[in-house]
Amino acid sequence: MTKTIEMQIDKSRSLIQGLRKHLSETGSGATLQELDAMEQAIAALVSASDECDRIRAELAPKMEHLNVLLDKVRTDYAKHKLIIKNNYPKERWIVYGLPDKR
Repeated sequence: MTKTIEMQIDKSRSLIQGLRKHLSETGSGATLQELDAMEQAIAALVSASDECDRIRAELAPKMEHLNVLLDKVRTDYAKHKLIIKNNYPKERWIVYGLPDKR
């Protein structure tokens, strides 16, 4: 859970607790139904945040693997690109799929 979400949950729970203790003093400013709805929204937020944390944990090693593969493809591309550029005139580079020119 991110710090921002955690802080908002703590503040909201504290507010709900205070409002419940002094509900009669707030007049028509807050109702039990509204406070119950807030608590349900907090529970939904906690659940969604936990799900996001789980997905992030699953995603991290996959992203690391993706970055390793991307680095390998870039390295291989650069190596083979140099072969073409060092052995052929720039007019022929396009034949090998290298549109860039010096």
